[in-house]
Amino acid sequence: MSVSNRFRDIAKDVTAFRVKLKSCDDSADQGARVVKKASKGLEEWVESVGEIPRMNLEFKLTPILLKAHNNLDRARLIFEENELDEQADTAWDLQQKIYRLLNDL
Repeated sequence: MSVSNRFRDIAKDVTAFRVKLKSCDDSADQGARVVKKASKGLEEWVESVGEIPRMNLEFKLTPILLKAHNNLDRARLIFEENELDEQADTAWDLQQKIYRLLNDL
């Protein structure tokens, strides 16, 4: 699978997680706001990621992916603090997807 497609899949998964968090109780609100930041940062690049030349992908995508990873990490810690294990596990899984893509760049 190409880097562009993997990036789009990650952005889609983070957006789906954000939507799922809307139905959670109030204890997930703070973490949901941080996930929303990660989602918006990735969504900004979904359309244009396919137009980035292969040799520039690492340069362009690394800061975006790192920022999303950090936001998801913050959200995961908030979820763990509020004992929201399912949400913390989902955030962790998304972090791992981003990490694997970063390693492949």
